[in-house]
Amino acid sequence: MLKLNEKKISSLRSFDDVLNEKYGKEHSAERNEFDAKAKAWYYAELLKEERKRQNVTQKALAEQIGKKREYISALEKGQTDMQLSTFLKIADALGLRFSLVLG
Repeated sequence: MLKLNEKKISSLRSFDDVLNEKYGKEHSAERNEFDAKAKAWYYAELLKEERKRQNVTQKALAEQIGKKREYISALEKGQTDMQLSTFLKIADALGLRFSLVLG
Protein backbone atom coordinates (compact mmCIF):
# COMPACT_ATOMS: atom_id res chain seq x y z
CA MET A 1 0.00 0.00 0.00
CA LEU A 2 2.81 2.41 0.87
CA LYS A 3 4.55 1.83 -2.47
CA LEU A 4 1.31 2.57 -4.33
CA ASN A 5 0.92 5.91 -2.50
CA GLU A 6 4.57 6.80 -3.15
CA LYS A 7 4.04 6.09 -6.86
CA LYS A 8 0.95 8.32 -6.94
CA ILE A 9 2.75 11.11 -5.11
CA SER A 10 5.81 10.94 -7.34
CA SER A 11 3.60 11.26 -10.43
CA LEU A 12 1.98 14.51 -9.24
CA ARG A 13 2.98 17.68 -11.06
CA SER A 14 4.29 20.62 -9.08
CA PHE A 15 2.39 23.89 -8.95
CA ASP A 16 5.25 25.54 -10.84
CA ASP A 17 4.81 22.98 -13.63
CA VAL A 18 1.10 23.80 -13.85
CA LEU A 19 1.80 27.56 -13.95
CA ASN A 20 4.50 27.10 -16.60
CA GLU A 21 2.18 25.04 -18.76
CA LYS A 22 -0.87 27.28 -18.42
CA TYR A 23 0.69 30.78 -18.20
CA GLY A 24 4.19 30.43 -19.64
CA LYS A 25 7.63 30.14 -18.13
CA GLU A 26 8.63 32.46 -15.31
CA HIS A 27 9.60 35.96 -16.59
CA SER A 28 7.91 35.39 -19.95
CA ALA A 29 5.49 38.08 -21.16
CA GLU A 30 2.53 35.75 -20.62
CA ARG A 31 3.59 34.82 -17.09
CA ASN A 32 4.31 38.46 -16.19
CA GLU A 33 0.80 39.39 -17.34
CA PHE A 34 -0.70 36.58 -15.26
CA ASP A 35 1.34 37.58 -12.20
CA ALA A 36 0.24 41.22 -12.52
CA LYS A 37 -3.43 40.21 -12.76
CA ALA A 38 -3.07 37.85 -9.81
CA LYS A 39 -1.52 40.58 -7.67
CA ALA A 40 -4.21 43.09 -8.69
CA TRP A 41 -6.90 40.57 -7.73
CA TYR A 42 -5.18 39.88 -4.41
CA TYR A 43 -4.97 43.55 -3.40
CA ALA A 44 -8.55 44.20 -4.51
CA GLU A 45 -9.62 41.21 -2.39
CA LEU A 46 -7.81 42.65 0.64
CA LEU A 47 -9.63 45.95 0.22
CA LYS A 48 -12.98 44.19 -0.28
CA GLU A 49 -12.56 42.15 2.90
CA GLU A 50 -11.65 45.27 4.88
CA ARG A 51 -14.64 47.14 3.43
CA LYS A 52 -16.93 44.31 4.48
CA ARG A 53 -15.30 44.04 7.92
CA GLN A 54 -16.08 47.72 8.48
CA ASN A 55 -19.66 47.30 7.16
CA VAL A 56 -19.06 49.89 4.44
CA THR A 57 -21.18 49.49 1.32
CA GLN A 58 -19.73 49.68 -2.16
CA LYS A 59 -21.83 52.78 -2.74
CA ALA A 60 -20.54 54.55 0.37
CA LEU A 61 -16.93 53.69 -0.50
CA ALA A 62 -17.41 54.85 -4.08
CA GLU A 63 -18.84 58.17 -2.91
CA GLN A 64 -15.87 58.68 -0.58
CA ILE A 65 -13.37 58.32 -3.43
CA GLY A 66 -15.39 60.03 -6.15
CA LYS A 67 -16.23 56.92 -8.18
CA LYS A 68 -19.39 55.01 -9.06
CA ARG A 69 -20.53 51.91 -7.16
CA GLU A 70 -20.21 49.90 -10.36
CA TYR A 71 -16.48 50.70 -10.44
CA ILE A 72 -15.97 49.32 -6.93
CA SER A 73 -17.96 46.24 -7.91
CA ALA A 74 -15.84 45.70 -11.02
CA LEU A 75 -12.64 46.06 -8.97
CA GLU A 76 -13.82 43.55 -6.41
CA LYS A 77 -14.77 41.06 -9.11
CA GLY A 78 -11.40 41.45 -10.82
CA GLN A 79 -13.03 42.84 -13.95
CA THR A 80 -10.87 45.96 -14.08
CA ASP A 81 -7.41 46.95 -12.95
CA MET A 82 -6.90 49.61 -10.36
CA GLN A 83 -4.30 52.33 -10.53
CA LEU A 84 -2.03 52.87 -7.56
CA SER A 85 -3.69 56.23 -6.88
CA THR A 86 -7.10 54.54 -6.67
CA PHE A 87 -5.72 51.84 -4.40
CA LEU A 88 -4.35 54.50 -2.07
CA LYS A 89 -7.64 56.45 -2.11
CA ILE A 90 -9.60 53.34 -1.19
CA ALA A 91 -7.09 52.39 1.50
CA ASP A 92 -7.25 55.90 2.94
CA ALA A 93 -11.06 55.87 2.91
CA LEU A 94 -10.93 52.61 4.89
CA GLY A 95 -8.36 54.02 7.32
CA LEU A 96 -5.57 51.73 6.18
CA ARG A 97 -1.94 52.80 6.26
CA PHE A 98 0.93 51.28 4.29
CA SER A 99 4.69 51.40 4.53
CA LEU A 100 7.05 51.00 1.61
CA VAL A 101 9.94 48.70 2.35
CA LEU A 102 12.89 48.77 -0.05
CA GLY A 103 15.65 46.25 -0.20
